[in-house]
This record gives sequence, structure tokens and C-alpha cells, in this order.
Amino acid sequence: MSNVKIRLTILNFLQFFVWGTWLLSFGKYLNSTLGFTGEQIGAIFMAVGIGAIFMPALMGILADRYIKPNNVFAALHILGAGMLFLAAREQTFSALYPVMLIYLMLYMPTISLNNSISYEILKRERFDVVKAFPPIRVWGTIGFIIAVWIVDFLGWGVSENQLYFAAAFSLILGLYSLTFKTQKPAKTGEKFSLYKALGLDAFVLFKERKMAVFFIFSILLGAALQITNMWGEAFIHDFGSLTEFKDTFAVKNNGIIMSISQMSEVLFILTIPFFLKRFGIKKVMLMSMFAWVLRFMLFSAGGPVGIGLALIILSNIVYGMAFDFFNISGSLFVEKEAKPEIRGSAQGLFIIMANGFGAMIGAYFSGWIIDLYTTNGVKDWDSIWAIFGIYALIVAIAFMILFKYKHNPEEIKKAEEAGKI
Repeated sequence: MSNVKIRLTILNFLQFFVWGTWLLSFGKYLNSTLGFTGEQIGAIFMAVGIGAIFMPALMGILADRYIKPNNVFAALHILGAGMLFLAAREQTFSALYPVMLIYLMLYMPTISLNNSISYEILKRERFDVVKAFPPIRVWGTIGFIIAVWIVDFLGWGVSENQLYFAAAFSLILGLYSLTFKTQKPAKTGEKFSLYKALGLDAFVLFKERKMAVFFIFSILLGAALQITNMWGEAFIHDFGSLTEFKDTFAVKNNGIIMSISQMSEVLFILTIPFFLKRFGIKKVMLMSMFAWVLRFMLFSAGGPVGIGLALIILSNIVYGMAFDFFNISGSLFVEKEAKPEIRGSAQGLFIIMANGFGAMIGAYFSGWIIDLYTTNGVKDWDSIWAIFGIYALIVAIAFMILFKYKHNPEEIKKAEEAGKI
């Protein structure tokens, strides 16, 4: 592997390592250690959606027109390190919420900037981006998994140490990114339009029934995307309140159990070309939706030992299909249906709908459901997961009826040859 690829691999590894240090365990920390309600935890995780709605576009404007991309990236991570440090010291909702909101508004745009920096450097060094980037990016997922394991092994999942740990690596990543050389934004004669820069021109797609239906369901399914990241570890951790389960491997190492989801992501990504060729975009999206139903229902029937643990592990394996199939097939659908001049904005709109508005709705209402089914501090997890599963089932059936799309194998073949899947 060339020196450039190694350095970009480290960049991608650290980018998602920082996220993995806290994303899966944070809900458990907020609930078990700080005693936050489900609604409060949901409000904090809504910040993920808020950060995904407009901050990537705004930071992209800076990187495209005014400041070198790696400098923007570095500033966001260094400032983010400071916010994580502050977050570790706060113990009340009123103090912690604004800090985490600011942090996530800083972190979310770094995901797309990480890609932009990698693409630019690989192109400059004359690499085929389509072939060179995926093996580099997969180390981001590996970084996420390793971070989850470290936090879990050290017992930091229910302490503020996870945030101090994240702050340290966010600072390291910010400083490391300054060692890269990216191009200074070129001045163009094109008149700047905030309307276009924020991707608002893509809203014209709502005039087409097929696209409007797709984007509405992107929001509805997007509501499910982060629920298990928010509540999965807390669910398994709660079994520790029962004497017979408190010393089981799953309760003590719930982060490791949940990280199987990210391992599954890596595997299912490799299967997407086969499924798209054979079944087409609509059926693959439906597979994702029914996989979410199965994901939640398996959690509802799961437990920390025996068959219950096997069901949780199976649910984590199913997650790869649930998460990857919708994101990739949805992106390909947008690529095919949007006109060339607004394809970039249309892809941004897809992210805003699913990971912005959808994630916000899911975070808030999942917290509300958690509180509704909590009595004297004890959560009725069986009912909670079953409700999420029923919601996903309703969405899947409605999508199957309302979304009209005909499979064309030749289009899938062309997309694969173009490196889009």
C-alpha cells in the first residue's frame, strides 16, 4: 500500500473511531449514570439530525470557496474536542444539551469532508477513486468497532471517560489532518447562491409523485436508523438489574455485542450488487424495511443468555441488511431519477430526509415511547421493541403499496460499471 493510501486509511480510521467511542454507549450513560429521561435522551440524539440537515452544506461551502478542506476539517475536530471535554463535565440536561448540540453540529460535516479530502488526494495522486477509496473507507468502520470494544473493555460505557477519550482522539485527528495538503479553493466567476449551495433546488423533485413518495418514506424509515444505536446498549445493560444476569458476558460487554451490527454492515455492503441485479431497487429497499421489522422484533424476544442472546446476535447481523440496503439502493434511485444538474443536491436532500429529519423524529418519539413504558425506573423493553417493530412493518407495507418502480437489470449493470454500487 502506498504512503498516501496509508495516511488516508489512518484519517478514515480516526474519523469513525471518534464516533465509536461514544455513539453506542452514550444513551446508556445518560440513562443509567445521569438519570436522564427517555425524552431528554431523545432530545440530545435529535442533535445528530439537526447537525445533518444544514451543517454539512455550510461547511462544504467554506471548503469549496474560501478555506482549504483539511483546514476546515481540522478546525471542526479541534473545536469538537473542546466541546467533548466540556460535555464530560456536565451532569444536567440543561447544561449538557447545548454542548452536545454544538458538538454534533461540528462533527456531522466532517463525515462528508473526510470523503472530499480523500477523493481530492487520491485523484491528485492519479488513483482510481472508485477502486482505491472503498478499501480505505472500510477502515473507518473497523475504527468504529475497535473504539466500541476499547470503551467496553475499560468499563467506560457508563462513565464520562468515554467523552474524555473521544475528546483526546478528536484533537489528535484535527492536528493530524493539518499535515495533509489540499488545494486552496479556486476563485470562480460564478455568482454564489446559498439556495443552491444548501441543495434547496432539489426540492423541485417533490413535484414528481414517485420522488415525493420516496423522500417521504426516507423520513419515515430514517426515524428507525438510529434507534438501536441510542437504546441497544441500554437495553442489554438493564438486564444487569436482575441478579441472575448481572455477571453474564452480554451485560458486562454489551458494547461488544452491539458492535456485531457494524461488522454486519461490512459484510452486507459486499452483497448489494448481487441483490440489486437480481431483485431491483424497490425490492432491495423493501428487504431493508422488513429487516428493520425483524431487527426490532428479535430485540423484543431477546435476552442476555441462551436463545435470547442468540436472537440479539441475529438481530445485530440483520442490521447490516437493514441499514446498508436502504442507504445504497436509495442513493442509486436518486442518482437515476434526478437530472444531472441537480444530482448532487438531490443526494444531499436524501441525506437530509433520512439522516436529518428522519433521525430527529426517531430520536424524539423513541424517547417518548421509552418514558411511556417506564414504571418506577423499570422499562418494559419487550413492548418498546415490539412497538418499534410494528411501526417499521406499517412503513414497509405502505411503501410496498404506494411506491411504484419497475426493475431494469440493464440500469443496475450500468451503475455497477460506473462504480456507483
